[in-house]
Amino acid sequence: MSVSAGTPIELVEGVYATLVERANAGRARFGRPLTLTEKILLNHLDDASADIERGGTYNDFRPDRVAMQDATAQMALLQFMTAGLPTTAVPSTVHCDHLILAKVGAKIDLGVAIDTNKEVYDFLRTVSAKYDIGFWGPDSGIIHQVVLEHYAFPGGMMIGTDSHTPNAGGLGMVAIGVGGADAVDVMTGFPFNVRWPKVIGVKLTGELSGWSSPKDVILEVARVLTVEGGTGAIIEYFGPGADSISATGKATICNMGAEIGATCSLFPYDHNMSMYLKATGRESIADAADEVADELRPDDGASYDQVIEIDLNELKPLINGPHSPDRAHRIGKNVGEEALANGWPLEISAALIGSCTNS
Repeated sequence: MSVSAGTPIELVEGVYATLVERANAGRARFGRPLTLTEKILLNHLDDASADIERGGTYNDFRPDRVAMQDATAQMALLQFMTAGLPTTAVPSTVHCDHLILAKVGAKIDLGVAIDTNKEVYDFLRTVSAKYDIGFWGPDSGIIHQVVLEHYAFPGGMMIGTDSHTPNAGGLGMVAIGVGGADAVDVMTGFPFNVRWPKVIGVKLTGELSGWSSPKDVILEVARVLTVEGGTGAIIEYFGPGADSISATGKATICNMGAEIGATCSLFPYDHNMSMYLKATGRESIADAADEVADELRPDDGASYDQVIEIDLNELKPLINGPHSPDRAHRIGKNVGEEALANGWPLEISAALIGSCTNS
């Protein structure tokens, strides 16, 4: 399937065409309601008869697409070229963002990157053109934001050679950051093999208020789970509070799931996702998702390995750190004594506000 600046509706319709049947088969097989994570994984499972055990079995999956950033795409494309294939088995893209160093200012830094990395960019561009791979050159934006705005869709599955690929979970997608070898496997038609993840549910109630923001949700989850608590698991947010958060807010939360070791994170399909798809020129995908909306959300009574409950009405702004993203401090509380006891610096000489996490 030819790669364009967007996910073809034919691809989405193909995913949805099997979703209901395979979700029903999964409910019959397990004898219980399913999480959204399980529905998506079952729909992308390579062998429907394979043994499945959360956190136990290794299973093969067929992701819908692949995204690569420029630093890791070089070796991945060199390996793909040796396969002797005319094009990739699934839609794939290259995004030139990681080799741009923020040092002086946007215009100067971009010019330096283009000059310094000319040979790399020329290689990535020409190889992409030869094998019908989507190419986003320098100055196109951050990879995971481009993916959210153009390629992600509810109920889909993708892998990307960037740790923030899970940003696409803001649109209800199982999106996993991988190494270049995994990407090449999928690009050449082999399945993606990974241990069937556990599923940690985060039930959200209420609505964010005051100075609280979506980022505070994941900072609170990090406080509860610690930096290791999400290892081997997909974090699935649900509940009425989840529906109150914008699609970009959801993406911010999913983007930071890597900080707790999670395989990825995702939210169920809702009105905010539909509005975001329409606002980014993907109304046909929103319409298709509406047709299978019940299967793009967890079943009532779905079973999770662990459930964390957060009342957004009570959630206050947090600052996490230093040294570890799970060390949470509620703004407004006196943390000076702890800072002094640990020898943390109290005078701020410089501050960086990143756009990477703030989707």
